[in-house]
Amino acid sequence: MSRKRYTPEEIFARLRQVEVITARGGSVADAVKSIGVTEVRYYRWRKEFGGLRTDQVKRIKELEMENLRLRKAASDLTLDKLILREAASGTFQSPLVAESASSTYSRSWIFRSVARARRLDIIARRSAGRRTRPTMKRG
Repeated sequence: MSRKRYTPEEIFARLRQVEVITARGGSVADAVKSIGVTEVRYYRWRKEFGGLRTDQVKRIKELEMENLRLRKAASDLTLDKLILREAASGTFQSPLVAESASSTYSRSWIFRSVARARRLDIIARRSAGRRTRPTMKRG
């Protein structure tokens, strides 16, 4: 059974329902059962959203999503930078280079082919998220 993901508005409304029920004299356990979540989840929500207003809850969730997106972008750029720095410095050591030192292929040929493959991989990863327009065949 898949878990339900609650929006910040739903969480806020359910926390308010529990507050109303407990203010009328009901127990927390009964109030939590009436909103359809576990006590653990209720206390986790209360810890996270306890003293906030609805607009603050929405803003926090938006900022968390933006932060996640920016961290992912920064890690991708850092990885690309490290790959390019390693390739540009010429210190890249492929297992193929060690094996083929005595073969007919020269070290520089293998380095160029590995660098070319990495560049193509970087270009492919960058363009994977973009939509491309279909090209018209001329002929």
